[in-house]
Amino acid sequence: MNDDVVPADPNRMRASDADREVVAAVLHRAAAEGRLDLNELDERLAVLYAAKTYGELVPITSDLVLPATAGVPAAAPASDRIGGVPGPSVSLAFMSGVDRKNNWVVPAQHTAVAVMGGVKLDLTKARFAEAETTITVFTFWGGIEILVPDDITVQVSGLGLLGGFEDRTSGNALPGAPVVKITGLAIMAGVEVRHPKRKKLKRADADD
Repeated sequence: MNDDVVPADPNRMRASDADREVVAAVLHRAAAEGRLDLNELDERLAVLYAAKTYGELVPITSDLVLPATAGVPAAAPASDRIGGVPGPSVSLAFMSGVDRKNNWVVPAQHTAVAVMGGVKLDLTKARFAEAETTITVFTFWGGIEILVPDDITVQVSGLGLLGGFEDRTSGNALPGAPVVKITGLAIMAGVEVRHPKRKKLKRADADD
């Protein structure tokens, strides 16, 4: 499998009904919080359900994520992991593989799709464009592995049909850490969320 296999332009990929429903949930939540009035909600829903590509979905919610400095009290100083120019919003593996790692900036919304292939998202050295990130996954006869550092808060939910989601994280992040929500659907496939494996230290007094 080739590393870093991504579409030439992910924003031109066709959006699915499930993708539109994810955006609709964000809009309804914003309306419930008073950040959109009913007319704005109706207007954006109309644009949403007419959208055909991922690129058309992005502007619909781009102003609904509050920055950390918008006057909202914080329990702790903002993490130094937050900020930067967002990287790709889609990781797609169709009978192939994607290995996204090292120093990349995870956008507020990222979609990972693995169909008869595998996606590995390594967040251990990543930064996050916003304080809260949602990674929506879909895998069919494939697998998705997400590596997360100890200093972020991870919330895993999702539906498995002859498959499942496995959360092997410790949940020991400090208040004010970036929040990563992982959700989606696994059909005859698996989604694993875990910390990276620790290297075993060699004993200084090891036998010759």
